[in-house]
Amino acid sequence: MLAHRLHWIYEDGNWLHPQSIIDKMRHGEPLDDADRWPWLYAIAQWIDVTRLSGRHGIVACSALKRAYRDILVGERRDVQIIYLKGDRDLIARRFAAREEHFMPPALLDRQFKTLEEPKTDERPLVASARDVGNSSTAL
Repeated sequence: MLAHRLHWIYEDGNWLHPQSIIDKMRHGEPLDDADRWPWLYAIAQWIDVTRLSGRHGIVACSALKRAYRDILVGERRDVQIIYLKGDRDLIARRFAAREEHFMPPALLDRQFKTLEEPKTDERPLVASARDVGNSSTAL
């Protein structure tokens, strides 16, 4: 919704995973760092291509750890992390409502276990996941 409102490019980072990783998640196998590094570098490349073209964009992804966000932001001072903060129950309900997504809800607990919330020195914009996606929320 935000990308549409701003007339920016939107990319779902999930679709930048290689097919082998999508298949792994589809089978309920959690990812480890070795699985994620190539994906994070693909997202970083998307960010760089978008920036070099003079355009603005939003990429949605589960950059769960600081080390992951460091790859995505790095020295790119114009890149901003937006952290959608939500409790496990809310996120579980949203997972259950997704249609035709390759990541099963069974992997959610692993993601919460892996999550390192962004620290203030990462300059995150923190938004309530409860409010995002709610039709009564005005962006």
